[in-house]
Amino acid sequence: MHAETFIIVPVLLLFAALVAAIIGVIFVLAIRILKGSSGGRKNRMNAEESQMIQDIYHGLTRMEERIEALETLLLDREHRKEGDRS
Repeated sequence: MHAETFIIVPVLLLFAALVAAIIGVIFVLAIRILKGSSGGRKNRMNAEESQMIQDIYHGLTRMEERIEALETLLLDREHRKEGDRS
């Protein structure tokens, strides 16, 4: 055998292994995309977003109740002042 054969065979095997690895990675990525394997991350993000929206909603509801209470207090004061003037 020639010395070139000893160099060409390992290079071809390395090239074949590299091509097989690339094809494998592409296959795995294709399966993940089709399967939606990032769903766990999406579900976690959706759960966090839902929790934040609920917190905002509850905060706004409490703020609305406080504003109504303040309006009631202000209206009561105005009524008392009008009653004192009469």
